[in-house]
Amino acid sequence: MTSDHSIANMEGLQAAITNGETQRVKELLGDQALDKLQKKYLIELAELNGSHEIADVLKNTPAH
Repeated sequence: MTSDHSIANMEGLQAAITNGETQRVKELLGDQALDKLQKKYLIELAELNGSHEIADVLKNTPAH
């Protein structure tokens, strides 16, 4: 994955989390692993937005 694709994917994840789009988050994550710092940030973003279902999806996503 190129860094441009990674940045676009991260922006897409942030937007989907902010909009409460659980299915979109799952699609964007696919089978990829997140960086530990990214994962922590995205979980916090989901929790701040009251998206507990999305937070659970992110918690179950592998990290490296």
